[in-house]
Amino acid sequence: MSGSLWLKPPTAAPPLPAPPRPRRQPPATARPTPTAPAAPGAPPEAASAPAPEGPPGAAADPLDELALRLDEFVATAVHPDEIAALLEADGMTDDHIRLAYGRNDSFTLAEDLYARGERRHPAPPRRDPAAPGPLAGLGGCLLRGLVFALPGLAYVLAGPLLAGTHGRYGLPAGTVPLLAGAVTGWVWNQALSHRAYTWLGLGDGAAAARALLRGAPAGALAGTAVALAAARDGELPAALFAAGQSLYLAAATVLLVLGRERALLTALLPLLGALPALRWDLPDALRVGLPALSLTAACLVAARTLRPGTARGAAGRGGPPLAASVPYGLFGLGSGVLVLHAGLGDSLATGAGAVIALTLSMGPAEWLLHRFRGGSLARLRTLTTARAFRRSVTGTLLGCLGGYLTALLALTLAATLLRPGAPWPTPDRLLALLLVGTVLWLGLLLQAFGAVLGAATVCLLAAAAQTLQPAAGPLAAGGAAAALAVLSHVLLVRPTTHRA
Repeated sequence: MSGSLWLKPPTAAPPLPAPPRPRRQPPATARPTPTAPAAPGAPPEAASAPAPEGPPGAAADPLDELALRLDEFVATAVHPDEIAALLEADGMTDDHIRLAYGRNDSFTLAEDLYARGERRHPAPPRRDPAAPGPLAGLGGCLLRGLVFALPGLAYVLAGPLLAGTHGRYGLPAGTVPLLAGAVTGWVWNQALSHRAYTWLGLGDGAAAARALLRGAPAGALAGTAVALAAARDGELPAALFAAGQSLYLAAATVLLVLGRERALLTALLPLLGALPALRWDLPDALRVGLPALSLTAACLVAARTLRPGTARGAAGRGGPPLAASVPYGLFGLGSGVLVLHAGLGDSLATGAGAVIALTLSMGPAEWLLHRFRGGSLARLRTLTTARAFRRSVTGTLLGCLGGYLTALLALTLAATLLRPGAPWPTPDRLLALLLVGTVLWLGLLLQAFGAVLGAATVCLLAAAAQTLQPAAGPLAAGGAAAALAVLSHVLLVRPTTHRA
């Protein structure tokens, strides 16, 4: 399961129809047009003739003039506080506002400007159907969930060949180098994905390809080096498998960031040969050859996808700083360790069912993130008060989180039923798994809205607590879920958070 699979594109919101524009309110403080005095001997009608109008667009008073000057900004503002911040940034003090506009302070003035202006939020750009990119809709997200899970069949095939002479830390032999390589890949590829997605968000696909071209091989080498360093006597087969795992994570990161899910799925099809291995023994040649075939295909497709990035190009100005990607790597570390703890426990048949369910649930999780984003934008365009927006977004958040946990529970039960001899999960194990799922989904949600540092901090603290004291796993996950729920609510009920 690739850590890069948990990073969502910044432009995850589906296209939404533009809302009907409200009617523009007439200026509340418009003054009557002055009339010219009648000339001696002139007819009475001349006394009431209006004075010549000024140039088009002339404001009737200073407030109208200010509204006209800030029209474009006010039309796209989602809350009066945005306008107040702009006024203060322009150096308008409360004394100046009282003298020039007759309002008490910048907030009162901002509310007046916001009330008289019409909303003209730009509609999200529609994607060209012919252009390659991430799949949209429930079907596409479920396909990504399947792509996330298929690599696990490689462990089914190669598992009997990876057994070493002894285990460590109470784990089966060969587990330590596999985990060391996987965690390294999760951390590296989360940070790399963020950097590439940022370039894509800036409209520079060539720079994104160059970032992946440099970063993906480096991540594969790092994962391989860590796995080899963690191997002990008799664990060389597991270390070599970890090296292939690191290479696959690099290739999968490239293909998923650049929206080549179908190509990656095609490369993974040979792993379906692992299904007979669930009941019958297979020759060693197949156990080695099928994963090697999928790995080779994924690397070739990734290399072909990155071929345009091999051309040298000018360094993009204003590119993302490297430090900005570090929190995403830390989030990958914390969330990855939590998933590993769910898989290494004695629940759900040594945790295999938990990992399968969490991996497959990433598809529904992504779709529900899309739904939340789209729903919040729709309400931003239609609701007129901050209170109504807060209530609506809170309900949408609870509904999407509940939908994800329902999907995770259903996948857990299905994974248990489809595995012969798997023990039925106990209520406390199910609760622990749902808490981990809550942490993952809320962390992904915060990450999608740019609050990755808080999500990473909470996940790292929970992972550290569970590593130091495994018995405190449910308590650590529950505390992390509660902390992320509070952070999500505080951040997402603010209208300014959802501004595209």
